Amino acid sequence: TNLGKKSISYDKPNIKILEKVQNPNKSISYNVRFSCPEFTSICPVTGQPDFGILIIDYVPNKWIVESKSFKLYLNSFRNHGSFHEECTLIVAKSLIQLLKPKWLRIGAYWNPRGGIPIDVFFEEGVIPKKVFVQDININIYKGR
Repeated sequence: TNLGKKSISYDKPNIKILEKVQNPNKSISYNVRFSCPEFTSICPVTGQPDFGILIIDYVPNKWIVESKSFKLYLNSFRNHGSFHEECTLIVAKSLIQLLKPKWLRIGAYWNPRGGIPIDVFFEEGVIPKKVFVQDININIYKGR
C-alpha cells in the first residue's frame, strides 16, 4: 500500500506497518538478506540516540516482506525508547509473526556507548540444506 507513494513517518514500531507479499518462488529455498547500516533508536534511560547495524537473513516460506514497508517499520524505531536487546527481538519477532519463515537470523551490532559495543543475535528455525547463507561481516557495511 506504500509502494510508489509518498512515505509516511511512523513514531513507534508496530507490526501493522509491515506488509507481506506472496513468495514467487515457493518451491525453492533461498536466503534473503536485509541490512540496515543506520538503524536508530532511543535509550529509554538517557533519551540519547543509539545507532547500530542490523543484518537480517531469512529463508522465506509462503511470504516475503515488502521492502518499503520494512524500511518504514525500521525507521519507526527512531523515536522509540528500548534497550538494544529489546529492539533487536522486536524486529525478529515481528518478522516471524508476519512471515512464518523457514529460518530467520538477526545480528544487531550496536555502536559503543560508554566504551562498550553491544551485539545482539537471535536465530529461529533450521537453515534448509543447500541454502547459501553468507557469514556476517560488518566491515563491509558502512556506519561502524
